[in-house]
Amino acid sequence: MQFAEEAKDIVKAIGGANNIQAATHCVTRLRFALKDEDKVDTQALEDLNIVKGSFTANGQFQVVIGQGTVDKVYQAMIEKTGIREASKEEVKAVSGQKQNALQRGVKVLADIFIPILPAIVTAGLLMGINNILANPGIFGRQAVIEMYPQWAGIADMINIIANTALTFLPALIGWSAMKRFGGSELLGIVLGLILVHPALLNAWEYGAALKEGTVPTWNLFGLEVNKIGYQGQVLPVLFASWLLAKIELFLRKRIWDSIQLLVVAPVALLVTGFLTFIIIGPITFTIGNWITDGLVALFDQYAVIGGFVYGALYAPMVITGMHHTFLAVDLQLIGSTGSTFLWPILALSNIAQGAAAFAIMLAAKDDKLKGLAGTSGISAWLGITEPAMFGVNLRFKYPFIAAIIGSSIAGAFITMQKVLATTVGVGGVPGIFSIIPGNWTSFFIGMAIVIVVPFIITYAIALRKRKSLE
Repeated sequence: MQFAEEAKDIVKAIGGANNIQAATHCVTRLRFALKDEDKVDTQALEDLNIVKGSFTANGQFQVVIGQGTVDKVYQAMIEKTGIREASKEEVKAVSGQKQNALQRGVKVLADIFIPILPAIVTAGLLMGINNILANPGIFGRQAVIEMYPQWAGIADMINIIANTALTFLPALIGWSAMKRFGGSELLGIVLGLILVHPALLNAWEYGAALKEGTVPTWNLFGLEVNKIGYQGQVLPVLFASWLLAKIELFLRKRIWDSIQLLVVAPVALLVTGFLTFIIIGPITFTIGNWITDGLVALFDQYAVIGGFVYGALYAPMVITGMHHTFLAVDLQLIGSTGSTFLWPILALSNIAQGAAAFAIMLAAKDDKLKGLAGTSGISAWLGITEPAMFGVNLRFKYPFIAAIIGSSIAGAFITMQKVLATTVGVGGVPGIFSIIPGNWTSFFIGMAIVIVVPFIITYAIALRKRKSLE
């Protein structure tokens, strides 16, 4: 069987099958819940050609293999080493016992937002194509659809396809959140669609309606409830989904099977819907606006400091998994203001990690290291940084630090220039398509900084430490 020997060697290096409580895999990594991480022979593990790095995060020991290969290695491991196949939920349940409250909270957010990330990234790429066609200043004073009106229909269709994921974002979050909380995913979708029903005042029009005093309301026995939707909002559907899951599970344990179809879903949705419009929605909508207004004010007043700090902290947050929490913040910013100033810094941070890896590739004498650094650098520039970070940069430390220096400088620069992204896209070189076209020049300068600075620093130090790269 392909990769059978490699799978056996990996299991041996992490302490044998008896040291593994549960094992699964994601897009690029094998994920283990181990009994004792002290039994792991890290040197033996990372000496294996197929392994690009290893680290511990969220209570799991993770081995970086690479996209497309990891699932084959995992299947070989299941077949040849006697380890029982486990779901991600089982591994998370076992590893979650070792986490503190903050880590568990971050893991919950990651579990909810990672499954919907492909839809959001796809939306970002398609919106980038629409920006090229519909915005002036890219190929001249006029937009492409103004110079060539026959392209207007195509641009409009692309815009509708691209905007769908963000327009119905609460439905996507509702589906994923209900799955995470143990409820029915279908009810989560329905809950999300309820919150963006066309009969409700669009959330993006709420501010203007509030100033004019034209916010529609329901009168519930004398209680005035705002009749508004929650387009682009994150917090309302998150809390409402948690409540919906709890009510559904409570009812399923107590209602006869023969009438569950007639009772559980209608009652759960009705109770959750009322409580969401009356209590959960208004409170979380206000909290979301506070978060948005606070961040906007902070970055407006202290742009250079804010960009510098976020650029420096993003890569270390990836190690801990805390970066997933900022996806929710980005989506909240987009939903409230139509753009985000945080995501462009993320894209540059990924490019910086790739540039540092490319410097190691150029300086290294060892063929395996050259190959690993080259492929992982390309991966980082396309938005997947784990192979570069854990396989190369953290291994030698100074490339990782050089990448942080570059991303912090670039983060300060693009924040000072008020570079904004209209959506979350591919966090690397293709990220340019998510940037507002008027900010492209500043973003290109930021890209130059995160390519040149990490590369020069890493290469200069690598030449002095050439023996460690042999």
